[in-house]
Amino acid sequence: MATKCGKCGPGYPTPLEAMKGPREEIVYLPCIYRNTSTEAPDYLATVDVDPKSPQYCQVIEPQDIHAKCDLGYLHTSHCLASGEVMISALGDPKGNGKGGFVLLDGETFEVKGTWERPGGAAPLGYDFWYQPRHNVMISTEWAAPNVLRDGFNPADVQAGLYGSCLHVWDWQRHEMVQTLHLQDGLIPLEIRFLHNPAASQGFVGCALGSNIQRFYKNEGGTWSVEKVIQVPPKKVKGWMLPEMPSLITDILLSLDDRFLYFSNWLHGDLRQYDISDPKRPRLTGQLFLGGSIVKGGPVQVLEDQELKSQPEPLVVKGKRVAGGPQMIQLSLDGKRLYVTTSLYSAWDKQFYPDLIREGSVMLQIDVDTEKGGLKLNPNFLVDFGKEPLGPALAHELRYPGGDCSSDIWL
Repeated sequence: MATKCGKCGPGYPTPLEAMKGPREEIVYLPCIYRNTSTEAPDYLATVDVDPKSPQYCQVIEPQDIHAKCDLGYLHTSHCLASGEVMISALGDPKGNGKGGFVLLDGETFEVKGTWERPGGAAPLGYDFWYQPRHNVMISTEWAAPNVLRDGFNPADVQAGLYGSCLHVWDWQRHEMVQTLHLQDGLIPLEIRFLHNPAASQGFVGCALGSNIQRFYKNEGGTWSVEKVIQVPPKKVKGWMLPEMPSLITDILLSLDDRFLYFSNWLHGDLRQYDISDPKRPRLTGQLFLGGSIVKGGPVQVLEDQELKSQPEPLVVKGKRVAGGPQMIQLSLDGKRLYVTTSLYSAWDKQFYPDLIREGSVMLQIDVDTEKGGLKLNPNFLVDFGKEPLGPALAHELRYPGGDCSSDIWL
């Protein structure tokens, strides 16, 4: 893409040109073993997603991650025009909150230092996106690693230990210039500018707030934010709280900036919105892929503003899918959406203990790019419960040549 590390990436000149690129054949996913009887290192799985291949839907090449890089509390990586790699951090080595950024050499991957100026880190960190034409980077925040590492405690919300802000940075000066406090925006996780490099707006998914907020450059030259989508909570029985948030854990935009996708990890649905008018997103597709409110489970829905009945459990190729839709990745042409079901091992154990016992899965959704709509591919299932060393939890999805959630154009 336009910003790339060294000689990696096909180098498409525009997002629309990237949509004409070849179909994806492999997908990379970082995975962790979580069987207590298995002492195995985290690894990188390479999954064959080429329907013409005899190894379709199979893990074809696991690689040991820690043999190459032993880093902690790091999350998002983006390549810079300089050839360097920039990675966001959630905290310091002791697990305290610290939203800084690590710079790596794009060829050797040696640590060069921090991107921000000394002492200039945000109080909390998670994801980030930059838009050079507007001299801006915006970062999000989850919580300090010491807060989230053992699971979700509602008391931590009351204590104000979870993030609710966006941090605006001067891209050239490497310093924070504005903080946006989000109304009803608890735990802003994944952030995406529109792919058009001239665009001065984008979206952020607020996990616990269960909403999507639009950020934009205002007439005064600073940045503002407004809520544009709200997923209502469900009144429930048999769960840890009387109301269940949807917990929006991942979002992405199609390369033509027409569709927004996001996952509701607890409610269990994946959504597609037409964002031709970014101020007024319009729901065009919805698909339930497991979740906490399926029929026959421990949770009874008492009041639901959206559904008339609880969704059926998801069974694909004979396997009942545990967990809910979490990380998502879209094909360059926008016609296929890949989904995994694990969020974070401590939270998996708390909300979906079957994930720990059975491992996560990877699914594929067919996308209607004309009228909108989502349909499960019943013939695609990657079962990480069948890994050689025991059940594994697969997380983020990446293509070797770049994708909708990592590429930035200048």
